[in-house]
Amino acid sequence: MKLKGRVHKFGDDINTDEIIPARYLITSDPAELAKHAMEDADPEFVRKLKPGDFIVAGKNFGCGSSREHAPIALKAAGVAAVIAENFARIFYRNAFNMGLLILESPEAAAALQDGEEISVNLDTGVITEVSSGRTFSSQPIPPFMQELLRDGGLMAHLKKKLEAGAT
Repeated sequence: MKLKGRVHKFGDDINTDEIIPARYLITSDPAELAKHAMEDADPEFVRKLKPGDFIVAGKNFGCGSSREHAPIALKAAGVAAVIAENFARIFYRNAFNMGLLILESPEAAAALQDGEEISVNLDTGVITEVSSGRTFSSQPIPPFMQELLRDGGLMAHLKKKLEAGAT
């Protein structure tokens, strides 16, 4: 599976309050949360974002509180994936559980710039900057995890399996 979109670049230690500020946690509606994604880090983010674009960030993306609202807001806003040097562990887990693709690639996080167009091959983990052809590696997403992401996250995946009669 391949994804293609533009880079929205952020730095190190982007916390969950920057991803979705606490003042919006009065709702769990994904569409409402999406309107405020990354608002405290970049007030123009949602207006600049096109569905399928990527967030590229430095180290410790998603640090702070363990709110599931953070990956929900990014996914609902149309972010295809977050590529970072590394992730806070609770955000890492919440992202997959909520169906948001995340990839760790220190090289891509350091080299990619705001506005560049990239493609990501989920089967190989290769990230390509389209205009120059530069490539960066990340861990490929195993087929089971790709299925979980396609289904919309862990709960949606389990519901689908239960409805199909699988155990």
